[in-house]
Amino acid sequence: MTKYFILPILCILACTQSQEPENTNQGATGSKASIIILGTIQDAGSPQIGCQKECCVDLYDHPDTDRMVSSIGLVDTENENTYLFDATPDMVAQMAILTSHEKQSDKQLADGIFLTHAHIGHYTGLMYLGKESKDADSVPLFVMPRMKEFLSSNGPWDLLINRRNVSLKELKHELPVRLSANITVTPLLVPHRDEYSETVGYRIDGPDKSALYIPDIDKWDKWDLDIIEEIKQVDYAFIDATFYSGKEMNNRDISQIPHPFIIESLAKFQDLSATNKSKIIFIHFNHTNPVIDPTSQESKTVTDQGFRIARMRDVFEM
Repeated sequence: MTKYFILPILCILACTQSQEPENTNQGATGSKASIIILGTIQDAGSPQIGCQKECCVDLYDHPDTDRMVSSIGLVDTENENTYLFDATPDMVAQMAILTSHEKQSDKQLADGIFLTHAHIGHYTGLMYLGKESKDADSVPLFVMPRMKEFLSSNGPWDLLINRRNVSLKELKHELPVRLSANITVTPLLVPHRDEYSETVGYRIDGPDKSALYIPDIDKWDKWDLDIIEEIKQVDYAFIDATFYSGKEMNNRDISQIPHPFIIESLAKFQDLSATNKSKIIFIHFNHTNPVIDPTSQESKTVTDQGFRIARMRDVFEM
């Protein structure tokens, strides 16, 4: 089993930033490490259960297999390892996509899974590691303290631990985990609806580039860190874009499900340089969010302003 080492945060070296971050759909094997988009949709999927709106009604009969729940994968080509960020209900297909990018190995499971929090789209895929499915052997599962307690104290998740399908690796806020000589992952606490666990995003430092992954946060101004400064320090920022404006949610109290609207983020980031704007890749779209459709006017508004929208299987060299 691969060993992981927690590093003091002061030992992290700043990653060199690219002037123009690029993404490609040509695969991850040409670089030492890469991030792959494995899903872009909010926890409950698309179509969402019971939805009869225009955004979903045709999808029941004509499913779009690219509409998987928000997740990214990290491919460490140099060391023949892969890592999954968030264990979604679509984890079976996502795990297959992720491990297929490691051409030198026939491993069917990632070498580690990093969880962000205990909302349904971010951890329930763990069920596929259990006896009824893969019956995995000690998959490293990186979790924060409350998330560890939640999984350890509640079924069916505690069975995964007791049967050693997973091996819990406890994380600490801002304390990086070294995955290899050239790759570290650092959890960052973010404000969110923390009913069962705390919520984290991750900073991923690769051999040449760095990334921020924050699929869920309440609002940018509630965070102790300055999102603008965090964006400036990385090469890619995969950030929460659950709702475009909130207007699409006309049947629920939007105040009970706070997220940064895309229009709020566009306004907040409007004074960034073109280089820094191009680092921002919006992800985690509610089924109602019009940017899911790349031909929509809302998608055009985002890209015309120099920002990007995550699409399935996009690859970003690290």
